[in-house]
Amino acid sequence: MNRFLIAATVLATSILPGSLAAGAADLEANKKTVAAFYGAVLNKKDYDLAVTFIGAAGYKQHNPTAKDGVEGMKGFIGFLKDKFPNNKSEIKRIIAEGDYVVVHVHAVREPGTRGNAIMDIFRLDDKGKVVEHWDAVQPIPETAQNDNGMF
Repeated sequence: MNRFLIAATVLATSILPGSLAAGAADLEANKKTVAAFYGAVLNKKDYDLAVTFIGAAGYKQHNPTAKDGVEGMKGFIGFLKDKFPNNKSEIKRIIAEGDYVVVHVHAVREPGTRGNAIMDIFRLDDKGKVVEHWDAVQPIPETAQNDNGMF
């Protein structure tokens, strides 16, 4: 029975997509890459640094209000520099599974405001570079129906 379970596990992890077969070291590396990319784009607003984290296949954007590709990212960084130079985004949680990394973020575009709770999802390629992005943004309300907080 144990041999069967071991063989099934080995077989499953060898044929499953990278999202299930990635090792712990790969997951930690992916988290570090996304955290550095996130900091480069949102906090440093540094296109030249941010683009170093993008894969050769480019940057596919799923946010319908953002342009696709590295040029879209460059435009977003320019927008932040121009309109919200004091924007700060603090990663509260970072979770990785396979080639996906999810960050739970408190983003404040203007100091003194409540900001937004954001969930960003990134997909990385087999070289550990960012190639795809999704997000969901929720404004932090003045009052809440519970005392749990958003973070």
